[in-house]
Amino acid sequence: MSRQEKVTISVIKADIGSLAGHHKVHPDTILAASRVLADAKKKGTIKSFYITHAGDDLQLIMTHYKGVDNPEIHELAWKAFQEATKVAKELGLYAAGQDLLSDAFSGNIRGMGPGVAEMEFVERPSEPVVIFMADKTEPGAFNLPLFKIFADPFNTAGLVIDPRMHDGYIYEILDVYEGMVVEMKAPEEMYDILALIGTPARYIIKRIYRKSDREIAAVVSSERLSLIAGRYVGKDDPVMIVRAQSGFPAVGEILEAFSFPHLVAGWMRGSHHGPLMPVGLRDSKVTRFDGPPRVIGLGFQIKNGELIGPADLFDDPAFDETRRLAQVITDYMRRHGPFMPHRLGPEEMEYTTLPQVLEKLKTRFKPFELGYKPVVKAEGSEEVHD
Repeated sequence: MSRQEKVTISVIKADIGSLAGHHKVHPDTILAASRVLADAKKKGTIKSFYITHAGDDLQLIMTHYKGVDNPEIHELAWKAFQEATKVAKELGLYAAGQDLLSDAFSGNIRGMGPGVAEMEFVERPSEPVVIFMADKTEPGAFNLPLFKIFADPFNTAGLVIDPRMHDGYIYEILDVYEGMVVEMKAPEEMYDILALIGTPARYIIKRIYRKSDREIAAVVSSERLSLIAGRYVGKDDPVMIVRAQSGFPAVGEILEAFSFPHLVAGWMRGSHHGPLMPVGLRDSKVTRFDGPPRVIGLGFQIKNGELIGPADLFDDPAFDETRRLAQVITDYMRRHGPFMPHRLGPEEMEYTTLPQVLEKLKTRFKPFELGYKPVVKAEGSEEVHD
């Protein structure tokens, strides 16, 4: 590899069927996908790979020199998921092929169901990256930790004391309802950034760049399955790549942002709020109410395009209190049963199976004299009051 040649890391995931409901990936499906990627490595299509799972999602981590959105790499991932799906169907696994929303590959895996996070860069002498994989939640679940990692000096000391980070970062924020994107700078536009990303179902942090040189720092999968299919077909279960150290936040600063198990949307039937619990690979399975939502973090070094590792970063007693608090929050939220705020709000419930239930009740509603005419404001027409 020449000094300036860019290496690409691609993390592509899909729910292709799981053991005992939405619980965990069966090892035989991992083996099926491994055969596909091993053959691709032998042929030189990819440089290296690592396959794992987060709950019921099969995770493909690959390095190569073909850039992002490369049709050959995306078709390779599609083939791996198809082979894993065949095994899932043979074993009678639950929801086999759930995230494969198309019958045939069409040049780019984005928009076909699987989640994709990719970035390319020129390797530093030491290139540590952290790959996060979440289960039973949506891409916006990473909004809060990404804000803390790259914009909150109370989380990331380097923003104050490291001159290579002191200028801040650029946030690329995606409106998944409108298919629009905006770039905003931190710390200058911090409050405007928060105004958007505080609505994580709609506004998702897609990429983050270092402001001083626009070097890529982080990328998140942004696929919303319900918006692709027009109905609920499972949670999005996002993945994220974050570069660390030497001009980026330290690994410890990155992980610190997950020490608070904040509430995210997803959980059972994609219809509930629950705490995001950081866990090690051995606990990457969901049980209680199909949850609570989990996130695993794997640390790698990349050297000459090779993946070195991983380190199972959340498999550490330092996060025991975070997990304990997540359990307390789980108890509290679960006791709300079908009531908000445990259950999602009406906008998000539109993409679940609840509308089918409500449709049966439409003809039973009768006019009622309120004594006033309700004022229902259109989006964007809200009045501002002190």
